[in-house]
Amino acid sequence: MASTDTAPEAKRDDLAGLEAGLDALDAVQTHRTPVREVLLKKILPPAVAVGLVLVVWQVLVSAHVADSTKLPSPSAVWDGLADMWVKGTLLDVVWTSVSRGLLGFLLALAIGTPLGLLVSRVKFVRAAIGPILSGLQSLPSVAWVPPAVIWLGLNDSMMYAVILLGAVPSIANGLVSGVDQVPPLFLRAGRTLGATGLRGTWHVVMPAALPGYLAGLKQGWAFSWRSLMAAEIIASSPDLGLGLGQLLENGRNNIDMPGVFLAIILILIVGIAIDLLIFSPIERWVLRSRGLLVKS
Repeated sequence: MASTDTAPEAKRDDLAGLEAGLDALDAVQTHRTPVREVLLKKILPPAVAVGLVLVVWQVLVSAHVADSTKLPSPSAVWDGLADMWVKGTLLDVVWTSVSRGLLGFLLALAIGTPLGLLVSRVKFVRAAIGPILSGLQSLPSVAWVPPAVIWLGLNDSMMYAVILLGAVPSIANGLVSGVDQVPPLFLRAGRTLGATGLRGTWHVVMPAALPGYLAGLKQGWAFSWRSLMAAEIIASSPDLGLGLGQLLENGRNNIDMPGVFLAIILILIVGIAIDLLIFSPIERWVLRSRGLLVKS
C-alpha cells in the first residue's frame, strides 16, 4: 500500500524537477559580470598575446636576424606613432580611412540586403545572378581598382565603387545563406498567421535568417576594409587625402620600414576595433535573444 501511495508523489517530484529544469533553461542571467572577471577573461588574454608578440619582435631585432632597415624595432615604430600624434596627423589619417570604410559599408548594406532577399526569394533571379554573386565574392577586390580609376578617376567615388564591388556580394550571399537555413515550418506558420509578402519577410524571414545575415555583414565589412586599403595603396594621390593605405604606400616609397609597420599595425587595430565595438555586441545580442548566451 505504501508503494502505491508513494508512486504519485514520485511522479509529482519528477514533474516538478522537469519544470524546474525547463525554467532554468528559459531563465536568462542578467547580472553584470564582475570587473575582475572581465579583466581576467577578456582583457588579460589579448594583452598577454600582444606582450608576447612584442617580446618576440624585440628578441628578433636584438639578435640581428635582419637589418634594421628591414626589421625595425618596436621603439622605432612607437617613435613614429608619437611623432604623428605630436604633429596632429594621426587621428586625421585614421579617420580618413575609417569614414570611407564605414560609409562604403553602409552603402553596400543598403544595396546588398535587398539584393540578397531578391536572390533568395525569387528562383529566376537566383538562377540568373546567384552564380555571378558567388564569382564576384571570390574575385580579389584589388582587381577592381584599375578599371575604377579609369571609369571614375582619382576621387572618393572610385574608392566607394571598389568597396561596393567587394562588399555587396558578401552581404548578399550571407543573407541568401541565412534565408536558405530558415526552417520551412517557420514560413508555414507565418503564412498561417497572415505574415505574407513584405510582412512575412520582415517578421519571419529576416529574424530567422539573422545569424547567417550577421555572418555576411561581418564578412562584408572585412571585404570593405580590404578593398579600401587596396584602393588607397594603388590609387594614392594628394587629392584623395592621406589615409592608412596611402601611409603604407608612402612608407614603401620612402623605404621607411617603421612607417610601414606603423601603417600595418594601425590597419589591424582599426579592423579589430570595429569588430569589438560593432559586430561583437550585435552578435552577443543575437545569441542572447535566442537563449544561446546566458552569461556575458
